[in-house]
Amino acid sequence: MYQFVQRVYRYHTHSLSFYSRLITQSLSFTSLQILHGKLIKLGFNKNTFLGNCCLDMYSKVGEKVDALKVFDETPIKNVVSWNMCLKVFVKFGDVENARQLFDEMPERDVVSWNSMISGYASDGLFENALGVFLEMQKYGIRPSGYTFSILISYVEFAFHGKEIHGNMLRNGVDLGNVVVGNTLIDFYGKLGLLDYATGVFLAMETVDVISWNSLISSCCKSGYEDTALSNFSLMRACEYSPDEFTMSSVLIGCSNLCSLEKGKQILCLCIKMGVLCNTIVSSAAIDLFSNCHRIEDSARLFRDSDIWDTALCNSMISSYAQNSLEEGALRLFVLTLRENVRPTEFTLSCILSCSTTFPVDLGIQAHSLVIKLGFVSDPVVSTSLVDMYCKYGLIDSASNIFNGLLTRDLISWNAMIFGLAINGEPTKALSLYYELLEVGGQPDQITLTTVLLACSYGGFVDEGIAIFSSMEEQFGVRPGIEHYTCVVGMMTRAGKLEEAGDILQNMPHEPNSEIWESILLACDIYGYLKETEKVAGKIMELAPESSLPYLVLAQVYESRGRWESLVRVRKEMKERIKKEVDSYSWISVCNCVIMFQANRTLSCGSKDIGIYSTLRLLMEDSRDEGLCLAVEE
Repeated sequence: MYQFVQRVYRYHTHSLSFYSRLITQSLSFTSLQILHGKLIKLGFNKNTFLGNCCLDMYSKVGEKVDALKVFDETPIKNVVSWNMCLKVFVKFGDVENARQLFDEMPERDVVSWNSMISGYASDGLFENALGVFLEMQKYGIRPSGYTFSILISYVEFAFHGKEIHGNMLRNGVDLGNVVVGNTLIDFYGKLGLLDYATGVFLAMETVDVISWNSLISSCCKSGYEDTALSNFSLMRACEYSPDEFTMSSVLIGCSNLCSLEKGKQILCLCIKMGVLCNTIVSSAAIDLFSNCHRIEDSARLFRDSDIWDTALCNSMISSYAQNSLEEGALRLFVLTLRENVRPTEFTLSCILSCSTTFPVDLGIQAHSLVIKLGFVSDPVVSTSLVDMYCKYGLIDSASNIFNGLLTRDLISWNAMIFGLAINGEPTKALSLYYELLEVGGQPDQITLTTVLLACSYGGFVDEGIAIFSSMEEQFGVRPGIEHYTCVVGMMTRAGKLEEAGDILQNMPHEPNSEIWESILLACDIYGYLKETEKVAGKIMELAPESSLPYLVLAQVYESRGRWESLVRVRKEMKERIKKEVDSYSWISVCNCVIMFQANRTLSCGSKDIGIYSTLRLLMEDSRDEGLCLAVEE
């Protein structure tokens, strides 16, 4: 009897092992259904282990309903069963039901808590994810390295990340772990905190290629491209083999430096390694040529690749946009749609930035496409929409989009504050800045520049000086030339020329032409002739292509009747200002954008449309409608 029981047990165990391997090797939904039906016939579907295997595979190749049905049919559920069901809800974005199941679980381990944290974080609810993290510690569940990796991956602000890093140290998490260390390096790199990223890298006992890639990428994101190239050389000296991600990061570094010579050397190495055909590397090479103003080479590399890949198309569209070839960017975008290349958030962001060159109708169409493709909740695309509507002057539309954002990163805050400032709403811009501080946001140099600009436009001198004086101590941002430009402009607009002069004398930077231009306009307003001539001379030295000092001097001399000086200034302006700034006008006729440029006519929509024929038609319409009405009146 005992031998018979042993034989049955071995057969049963072997059967479970056999069917579990079949389940995990199921590559399609149909094959999994056939195998599941076999298990039901044999009565093995009630087995907890096999039920968990089916639940896991249905979550990968099936739908949520199929996975939940298996979970309900399993009579005896262990913690693995509950965790897999929880992962199903998280995977399909059903955070509400995931939380309900999480609260009903009879037993929860660290995997359960990690799944719930991941669900909230991936859905953009970082505050909820942080709340679950704090809750798990109250229940005495020790966070794992993976827990902290999840949190760090979704952190938006530096102080949150530093708090989590400190929590890791207190909980004794092994920071030498490659996965945890790489996540920290990547996090600090995204925020431009290169010192912290380097410190984590040096503290790691063992590093891999991903560690080097993260460090090199962090250097590029933080503006230390030369350091990135040095680390790349050190990586090769330490006999680590670079991969395509390494090469793309190094090419990005050369692109940021606008160093075509160094970029060519890296490209030669890419060809030698055989990775130039990789779309990530090719995209970085296209960006390199674009930043070095070699758009023809970018287009040639794109054509030679002969691959309609999302990354390549995005790089080429971005190259056209950066080189003020908006029409080329829009045409390539239309071609990508015809080739069934699905736009990403980066694609739509580039297209939205190009739309402001054309009539507002095109921008609204681009917005409609964003809604149709389901990117309206994406923070990158939404921020681009905010920026687009601000440039159009439709500040109410921009505010509605900003207020509807589920998650707001610092870029979206900066775009909205800047939009309010330049559209005559400095008070609202300042209020939004204080709201950013209330939610725990950390302003950067761009944020502070836009706020100082709002103070300048609104005449908020006291608040502007207070923000300027405390920016380094409170936020760790050293005042740059752009901040001094805003403060000097604020002082001159308020008529405080002496204070502006004191700032000029004490500032650590050499005044640029923009600072002198604000001083020049103020001197002209208050009738300081000698100061106006002196400042105008400064601008002529710093910005010889600028016509502003000549125009101001001509106006001053004319108002005082100094005709000889007026003739001399006009003569100098004619001799020195070789290239005048052309004015443009746009008109949209029959889905074609016609652009007028200083006695030149350019058709941006079709080569067959004659500009004079269009004007003749408009004149006839005016004669038929407007002039007839005028006669009747």
